[in-house]
Amino acid sequence: MSWNCCESLDMAELRCRKTVVKEGEEEEHQQCESEPCSENFTMDKVSLKEKCSEDTDGATCGVQEKEKEDEEEKDEDKKEEADSQKPSPVKRNRSACRSVMLQSLVKLFFGCLAAVTCGMMYAVYLYTYHERKFWFSSRQELEREITFQGGSGLYYYYYKHMLTAPSFERGIYELMRDNRTVSGQTINAVERLSLYPELITSLLYRITGSQDVIEPVYFYIGVVFGLQAVYVTALFVSSWVMSGTCVAGILAVAWYVINRPDTTKVDYAIPLRDNWALPYFSCQVAALTGFLSNNINSASEMFCYLLMSATTFTFILVWEHSHYVLFIQGLALFLLDSFDLVPSRKMADIHKVYLSSLFLAYVLQFQNPALLSSPLLSLLISSVLARYFQQNMKMGPLVARLMKLFLHFYLCFTTGITFSYVAKRLMPVRESDFILKFLEVKFGLNTTTDFVTNRLLCQECFQTPSQDFFLRLTQASVLPFYLLVLLICLISTLQTIYRRLSGEPMKMNLRLEDGRIGEQPEVIYHVFHTMLFGALAMVFEGMKYLWTPYVCMFTAFGVCSPELWVTLFRWLRLKSIHPVVLALILSTAVPTIIGFSLWREYFPRVIAELSELQEFYDPDTVELMNWIKTHAPMAAVFAGSPQLLGSVKLCSGWTVTSLPLYSDIDLLRRSEDTYQVYAMRSAEDVYKILSLHKTSYVIIEESLCNELSHTKGCRIKDLLDIANSHVVYDKGEMYSFSKHGRFCHEIKMNYSPYTNYFSRVFWNRSYHVYKVNSVISFQY
Repeated sequence: MSWNCCESLDMAELRCRKTVVKEGEEEEHQQCESEPCSENFTMDKVSLKEKCSEDTDGATCGVQEKEKEDEEEKDEDKKEEADSQKPSPVKRNRSACRSVMLQSLVKLFFGCLAAVTCGMMYAVYLYTYHERKFWFSSRQELEREITFQGGSGLYYYYYKHMLTAPSFERGIYELMRDNRTVSGQTINAVERLSLYPELITSLLYRITGSQDVIEPVYFYIGVVFGLQAVYVTALFVSSWVMSGTCVAGILAVAWYVINRPDTTKVDYAIPLRDNWALPYFSCQVAALTGFLSNNINSASEMFCYLLMSATTFTFILVWEHSHYVLFIQGLALFLLDSFDLVPSRKMADIHKVYLSSLFLAYVLQFQNPALLSSPLLSLLISSVLARYFQQNMKMGPLVARLMKLFLHFYLCFTTGITFSYVAKRLMPVRESDFILKFLEVKFGLNTTTDFVTNRLLCQECFQTPSQDFFLRLTQASVLPFYLLVLLICLISTLQTIYRRLSGEPMKMNLRLEDGRIGEQPEVIYHVFHTMLFGALAMVFEGMKYLWTPYVCMFTAFGVCSPELWVTLFRWLRLKSIHPVVLALILSTAVPTIIGFSLWREYFPRVIAELSELQEFYDPDTVELMNWIKTHAPMAAVFAGSPQLLGSVKLCSGWTVTSLPLYSDIDLLRRSEDTYQVYAMRSAEDVYKILSLHKTSYVIIEESLCNELSHTKGCRIKDLLDIANSHVVYDKGEMYSFSKHGRFCHEIKMNYSPYTNYFSRVFWNRSYHVYKVNSVISFQY
């Protein structure tokens, strides 16, 4: 009997130690269930032994033990059944993760759908507006080409040339050895005019078989309008990424469209390099915004890095001024790195993108020396060298770090200037010296009588912005909210810089209630970005096309960001209502109010623009182009204003003396020579100048000869008189004086000696065309 009792005890112990482990349960859960079992069994075991020792026959012990075992088995079964009905912690976590992932995917899907929809709607809007403005589909080919204003039609000419060439390779060969564009010169048109957009577009037109589907001109403007759709989509994404809501993207696009006269030039000059390049820059900024963000996984970071690399290279390739824009962007990133606001690893990756893009563009742009002497390359090299010599710059107390920081700025500045000076000495770039002289005159450090410099200073894009520009931004409610958002972000950024210099580490995982909008690297970058480009826009009105789109994007992000409102309310120390609650309310209410006000005021205007048929008709120019195509010989060379010569080249293909290209100092000097027909020069002087450029025909425009300008001193004839020293000053007034009359007036009189050198062959209300006589006949 005692043996049976001990056997029963061992069996009971084995049963109690047996633990039913479910699949997927954690170790902690197993332990929580096993501990009560072992404790209860120890107590039961002791009591059973006592009873077994008291009961001599052992019969009672066996019965009680068996009953106890049955009760334990029933309790275990009930417990297992109850536990099986309750979800385990792992399952609860998995279901929660699936729910969050599903919400994120739905949010991402609808955000991307909204971004693409905004881009497509903007492209359709541009196409419809362009059709209504120029009656494009109902015009002949010649009249369509004239609508490319501001000399931009020259680029479209090369697109046509590539399509008429026997093959794509043959077309490139002819453009690289072009002796039919500028008289007396054989130029590489691809290098000199940055014709990669036309090359790629013509190749796409060929390989897609679009010849039987769409006309070349519609394919060309369709590609440009498609890039503008990419432009606004990238602005949408940038505002969305920073604010966390796609409402900010929609508001950014709305402001961009409303302020279209100050955000883009695609309305009137489709082929301009700006319209091809700036969409890539916008994509690069969007990729950079995501790359700088702390809340990004490795896969998204790699995607942003690859996109940033591709768009940076393309941006440099298609626009000759792109490295200046990237230099300003590089300054903003340089400040982020100097204040230790972004990880060093990411800055090293960005430097690799810049350097590799510059190198590849240098190769594909036929060893362009301007890239090697660019300020961007000087900034990159100087920052890397300064960092090498100051490896402990980000260590030490506040005063020591400030001293190191000033030394860092000094080293970067001196090293960059030295490298730029050496590069320009080794590879002379005439344009860089001209730019320095231009800036000296612009900022009042020097004066000049040079025609080219004064002509550029009189261009609208190089003048200070007018009050109308700020009035338009204020009426669209962009400027007031922009100043508010910029002020809050700037103060928060300064606080972050102080904390970093004081040795406090930067918080990587910010919460909404922290109220530190200035600790997000992407926000700090955009603060520096908009301030630097804004400073340039206050000096040069042409820079507004680089600043205003990001004003719209940055402002939309600010008013839709709860973090910005929490930051403000933390400073105000609100006690009546929780700052987070009020911030969430305002981040929804403010954009909604702005959206409804914009819809009420500007939507009818947009609809009116699309429904109103505007008239663009220039019969005098059409008549001139038809005469050139039918009467001028194939070997003729035309002289005139650069803008008009761009249209002559586009519509006829004839050789011209100059081109509307402001980045080429040689062409600017040639333009100065052809402009002498509006100066007070003798017939013999003008004849010698035109003959020097092998001119066959010279076109005199009535609008320039009788030009009336509110800004005296910026008319072509005034600038020529100043350059030729044909002016006198009396009591602060400028008067023109010369022993010769103004050429464009005198030649219309048809008397000698003008008729000896020139013969009028065509005229209408706007233009007079004179043939330059090859054999001078003296008639008195």
